[in-house]
Amino acid sequence: MYEFTQDCLTGIDQIDEEHRKLFSLINEAVELPKEARTSQTVKNILEHLSDYAVNHFAHEEAYMEAQNDPELPLQKKEHQAFADHVKLLEKQPLTGENASAMLDEILTYLVRWLYRHILSSDMMIGKMQKEDPFVFTAKYYTGIELVDREHRKLFEIIGEVNALIHNDLLHDKYDEIVRLLDELREYTKFHFEDEEAYMQKINSPMLEAQKRAHQAFVDKLMSIDLDKLEEIDDNQQEYLHELIEFLGGWLINHILKMDTQIEKTEQ
Repeated sequence: MYEFTQDCLTGIDQIDEEHRKLFSLINEAVELPKEARTSQTVKNILEHLSDYAVNHFAHEEAYMEAQNDPELPLQKKEHQAFADHVKLLEKQPLTGENASAMLDEILTYLVRWLYRHILSSDMMIGKMQKEDPFVFTAKYYTGIELVDREHRKLFEIIGEVNALIHNDLLHDKYDEIVRLLDELREYTKFHFEDEEAYMQKINSPMLEAQKRAHQAFVDKLMSIDLDKLEEIDDNQQEYLHELIEFLGGWLINHILKMDTQIEKTEQ
């Protein structure tokens, strides 16, 4: 059984309700006895899940468009990538012998993707701020010296990306993009390990939720292939804008929603 937990709530009623429904549909499919997993039944389940997900994506994108949310292009890309992958899976031959295994494969992919997408992308819906987000101010303090110090460093790295975007004198930014992304990857993993170790030390009940959120963000960072970044040389400005909006927005939302609660939940 897969649980729709508090850390998956975006605060937007329709989106949260549809996410909850997706988890419910997935769990219904998981609980289906093996003898009931005929090829036709599995086909119907997959079509229903796929249709519901696509309709949900449309609702999500419509909401973001109405809010003029700058994250909309990124959301559309992720939604399309998901739909394309599901179509490929659906094209695989479905027989009575492989129906159950194929259902398990698709459900595993769907759950993993859904958790990561909610925690790394959907949490950003409506969260982009109008003020300069790259200044580490008192509102981000958790009261934990180590965590606050490392958060400040993350803000500095992301701030460098922002400065790079607006440096009109630096035309070829490829080397700097690679350097900053590599530094961000390494420092982010280092920080998450420190934060999780601290939470384990104080027996924080938020630890598992933090681990899921951290992993979703790390997966997002690791999905950026540094060896292929040279391909974006002709469109670096647009790429950097999308990158900084995601990185800065995710960090701000995560700190304010989760990290500032760490000390309050100490057992």
